[in-house]
Amino acid sequence: MRLAFVVQRYGLEINGGSEVHCRQLAERLSAHMHVEVLTTCAEDHYTWRNVYPAGREQINGVTVWRFPVDRERNMAEFSRFTAELLSRPRTYFDEMRWMEMQGPLSSGLLHALELRQAHYDLFFFMTYLYASTFLGLQVVPHKSVLLATAHDDPWIRFSIYRSLFHLPRAFVFNTVEERSLIHRLFRNEHIPGQVLGNGIDARRLAQIATAPSVDIFAGQPRLSPADEYIVFVGRVDPSKGCDQLFDYFTRYKAESGSPVKLVLIGKPTMPIPPHPDIVALGFLKEDPYDWMARARALVLPSTMESLSLVLLESLALGVPVLVNGDCDVTRGHCRRSNGGLYYRSYEEFAAALTLLLTQPALAAQLGRQGQRYVQDNYAWEVVEQRFVDWLTWVAGRISKSTS
Repeated sequence: MRLAFVVQRYGLEINGGSEVHCRQLAERLSAHMHVEVLTTCAEDHYTWRNVYPAGREQINGVTVWRFPVDRERNMAEFSRFTAELLSRPRTYFDEMRWMEMQGPLSSGLLHALELRQAHYDLFFFMTYLYASTFLGLQVVPHKSVLLATAHDDPWIRFSIYRSLFHLPRAFVFNTVEERSLIHRLFRNEHIPGQVLGNGIDARRLAQIATAPSVDIFAGQPRLSPADEYIVFVGRVDPSKGCDQLFDYFTRYKAESGSPVKLVLIGKPTMPIPPHPDIVALGFLKEDPYDWMARARALVLPSTMESLSLVLLESLALGVPVLVNGDCDVTRGHCRRSNGGLYYRSYEEFAAALTLLLTQPALAAQLGRQGQRYVQDNYAWEVVEQRFVDWLTWVAGRISKSTS
């Protein structure tokens, strides 16, 4: 089988959730079928500025084809227009203008999809939000699979998406919550779909959990092996709930007198409070797993997740999670795994964090339960076979319908 992933950005330096998800899937599935990636030259999802050279390259054994973005995005103008649309009745043409501003617009990518229709058996699109999927899927709907990475945000209710979610020949869903959301909004249950998620290197993470590195503290004057901390991993951004996290954490520190620290791992796109116990490490070139393994908990304040790889990685390390209960997906992981706690208010956040910090036996039990959940449902050897079986079935169904 010849499989083409279509995604807005792709690269080792890119740590967005759907982009990392795409890269991991592409690399893993390349052991079972011929995999290529069609993407843009953009590195930054705010401006879509062309950074990578156009053309072909190899990344970890996967062939990647890059196409220039036609024009950069003016993020200030886009943000103003978005706020305007959300504050008044909008037309279909308003939403189409919004999609044009959203981007990334790449005529080269769309032309390649048109020209290479016969070259691939399936086009695997990620994610629904951007123009690369919105426009690209319309070029090759007859050979398309969509992994929408959808969550309950205002954009998914835009009318321009109604037809899009009826175009693919099949879906891949990250969670049962995502499947329920898409079926509820679009009434497209007739299109085949499977909940497959993404894989986790559960064995490796379990090994790291037993002996995390002590070298990570070298050169970190504000942290030592004796410190207790909770960790946030991802883009430090208001859209990820970080403004609320900072508010809750600083309030908890003031009221409880706890020595716990908050360690941030990821690129900041917002001001970080100048608090002595908030330590921002920035984007790390190496994996953050040693930092995660030593944490008392992973905190995930986002309300909009379609899977959350970092949550699953934390559970695989035996580290409990503390998540925003207003996110159906992460709350669902906590309930199914019994590997974490969730909150819907500051009072619940404070109570849950106090439990995790003061009841080590409880935290350890949550960690063990989380590890079992990941090993049974998200270990790569399990997920890879699910993807191979599902995509093979979809490709065969398409072939039969066109023969």
